Amino acid sequence: MDKLSKCEANYVPLSPLTFLKRAAAVYGNRTSIIYEGTRFNWLQTYDRCRRLASSLRSLSMPKHSVVSVLAPNIPAMYEMHFAVPMAEAVLNTINVRLDAKNVASILRHSEAKVFFVDCQYVQLAREALKLYFVEDTDAAGPRVILIDDIDSPTGIRFGEFEYEQFVQMGDPRFLPEEIHDEWDPITLNYTSGTTSAPKGVVYSHRGAYLSTLSLILGWEMGSAPVYLWSLPMFHCNGWTFTWGVAARGGTNVCLRNTTAYDMYRNISQHRVTHMCCAPIVFNILLQAKPEERKEIASPVQILTGGAPPPASLLEEIELLGFHVTHAYGLTEATGPALVCEWQSSWNQLPKPDQAKLKARQGISILTLADVDVKNLDTMSSVPRDGKTMGEIVLRGSSIMKGYLKNEEATSQSFKNGWFRTGDVGVIHPDGYLEIKDRSKDVIISGGENISSVELENVLFRHPRVLEAAVVAMPHPQWGESPCAFISVKTNSAGKTDDVNEADILSYCRENLSRFMVPKKVVILPELPKTATGKIQKFQLRALAKNFAVSKDHNAQSRAQILAMSRL
Repeated sequence: MDKLSKCEANYVPLSPLTFLKRAAAVYGNRTSIIYEGTRFNWLQTYDRCRRLASSLRSLSMPKHSVVSVLAPNIPAMYEMHFAVPMAEAVLNTINVRLDAKNVASILRHSEAKVFFVDCQYVQLAREALKLYFVEDTDAAGPRVILIDDIDSPTGIRFGEFEYEQFVQMGDPRFLPEEIHDEWDPITLNYTSGTTSAPKGVVYSHRGAYLSTLSLILGWEMGSAPVYLWSLPMFHCNGWTFTWGVAARGGTNVCLRNTTAYDMYRNISQHRVTHMCCAPIVFNILLQAKPEERKEIASPVQILTGGAPPPASLLEEIELLGFHVTHAYGLTEATGPALVCEWQSSWNQLPKPDQAKLKARQGISILTLADVDVKNLDTMSSVPRDGKTMGEIVLRGSSIMKGYLKNEEATSQSFKNGWFRTGDVGVIHPDGYLEIKDRSKDVIISGGENISSVELENVLFRHPRVLEAAVVAMPHPQWGESPCAFISVKTNSAGKTDDVNEADILSYCRENLSRFMVPKKVVILPELPKTATGKIQKFQLRALAKNFAVSKDHNAQSRAQILAMSRL
């Protein structure tokens, strides 16, 4: 058997680009993209992607040059997930909620050669490019291409070309080079900003391909799904469903703005079957006004992740007609790495118990070689008792190549053959994992470890709490203690000022062990979040450091509260 070797017939490097070619051949006349009044089928999408790749190649960029894009979930953003790697370049989708300074930093760090900018973000791009050239006056800078709205053109002028013009410039006979090395980079994604120092995460063709297959299998996504783009494509390339919808010959329903009205309208009009989102989107759907809602005729499958969803929130959203599957992942893991696969025996349990099980992070996707919860001092696995905490570690082909230009951070994240997630969790007797906290978010109070996630789950069960985040604050006796930040739902009169700190503290005393009760509750109009819905705890942590706990636990000055309200 040793004499049997690889050849072109029996070995082809893995790449998600093959999904588009197959979709065009098999599902050519099936609708590929819907965006308001614009429609494409898979043959047209394949043609447009090849033309765009041809135009990019005409710019004579070196292989693996970075092509950045600042755009919402529009057809052009989708097409670039295929066209840019077809041109042997690397796609960098930029978070549209970043400020100009961060956008400029990403353009410099990635050394982007081309910068596509949607008409909605021209002003942000102008400011970013101005900062870019102030920092490096000798830099050539990226070539700028405007993406005007394909359905309702604005006529804005910016950059060298307009996107549709650039697409039509491409050769319709262009055939992309075959991928020769599946370890080649395909995309560059910067971490979402829940910490203060985002890093450039590089994905390989192999990792993207395998992660895509794992997720469409783990989610049991059937043929011809109608997928609503409620999750930003800039977030881990839409958790790989940019490629996954093509693999299933589905329809992409593009969405410029993730509002309750637009989501309900598109779900109803196009009979959406699948969507992904962070739990924050649940609140948008649940808080929708009567005139914004549409009846959901058939169940919509939701894959949620990005932040641990409270069981109470899962119960509420499913009553509307959504069926939720919970996933867990990181940018470094090419999106979701664990999925809470449902067991049929759980269907017999009461709804609250089902919601608690669904809130767990679950088991590994198929292309992870292994997942574990370990004591990092000894590298031994924690007992499967659902109580003993350790750090969640992963390994497998869907893990990133590493951090761009940051060997130290790459080395620190890969230890003893594992990728360290920085998340603290437990393993239950049935093998399902559950996150208890980020390593830096575990609150150690008087020797007791307090899980901020557990405390947040209790806060979420309060009928008026909309958002909750718990971080550590200094304590003169216990070292540190919990500080809770919340926003509240409006009452029947549309007001929120009938809920105060004393109400929440009283509720916590009734539902928590004494040592877990927050020593401070701060009520804000809204908690600071990233574009993907993750609460930016580093901001809250920095503010909580300035709080002091007096003997009566009420030493917060009015000036501090006013400063908090400006978040």
